Amino acid sequence: MEITRRNFIKKSIILSGSLFFGNRSLFALNKKREQWHPCYAKLEEEGEFANRIEKAYSIFEQCELCPRRCGINRQNGERGFCRAPARLMVYTAHPHFGEEISLVGKRGSGTIFFSNCNLRCVFCQNWPISIKGYGKEVQDEDLADMMIYLQKIGCHNINLVTPTHVMPNILNATRIAFKKGLRLPLVYNTSGYERVEILKILDGIVDIYLPDMKYMDVAKASQYLSVASDYPEVAQKAVLEMHRQVGKHRVDNQGIAFRGLMIRHLVMPNNQAGTEKFVRWVAENLPKSTYVNIMHQYFPDYKALEYPEINRRISVKEYLEAMHWADEYGLTHLDPESVRMKKIYVKQKRT
Repeated sequence: MEITRRNFIKKSIILSGSLFFGNRSLFALNKKREQWHPCYAKLEEEGEFANRIEKAYSIFEQCELCPRRCGINRQNGERGFCRAPARLMVYTAHPHFGEEISLVGKRGSGTIFFSNCNLRCVFCQNWPISIKGYGKEVQDEDLADMMIYLQKIGCHNINLVTPTHVMPNILNATRIAFKKGLRLPLVYNTSGYERVEILKILDGIVDIYLPDMKYMDVAKASQYLSVASDYPEVAQKAVLEMHRQVGKHRVDNQGIAFRGLMIRHLVMPNNQAGTEKFVRWVAENLPKSTYVNIMHQYFPDYKALEYPEINRRISVKEYLEAMHWADEYGLTHLDPESVRMKKIYVKQKRT
């Protein structure tokens, strides 16, 4: 049987084990949002949104959306490092309850996973999606319908996972969805490997930036990120631009994020990620109250077996050391889950 647009949207949510909610309006669920509008609404009112989309789409003709700057014409079917076509590829769209608490709330983060990636980490847990490119080609209009559906079932935001290589499609879909009633914050959930020039196109469109800062060392970035030796410098410049655009993490009276920068850093075995350098960089270059999630979830997947130094989970000692550095350098807005895990590990160490 032919898969229609409507069926694809519904099936992607059902297959992801999503929870369904009533058809209560977003504003009835969150009175605080009655006075709040996503920043892309203002851009549309000013008549600028369409111009941004046109500018973004023109980049496909000589693709330089990411720092790889392949320069290929994706409109003609050419594929660069990320292997993505010009048309959108989506793996799934569903309420996600495993993200940061201020994104998840009670009804989940409306997460959309895009196929392909511009990094291809050797330990990637999502490698079937990001590296093998599993997913379904859809139109921008389909993505807009997914956004509207995620809002309808009560999600707190639209969480765009690995968005860099499909940014033009996302902008077009967001504008289409806005005209259909979308009023949720956009979360740009990125690896951090972003060009500042491209991020400036997103200024006034993205409400929440959720970047990784994976590595602080050139050699490690080159080794584990498919020869992206410029990752530390590129990510640092990108995060500074993100902060310039949206500022610090802000939540409403129910604790739901609606604007700001939220940085993720994954602690790796044998300090391969350079965690102390990371927290020092944040403390010296951003407000110490910047939201930072020091993550303990590292799991050796994909090709990690080929790298003995990262082919294991992190130890309790390694995670507590990472959190100690965060405290030592004065970071004051650590993710609640990070703090909870620290308390658990401290208790384990004492017993």
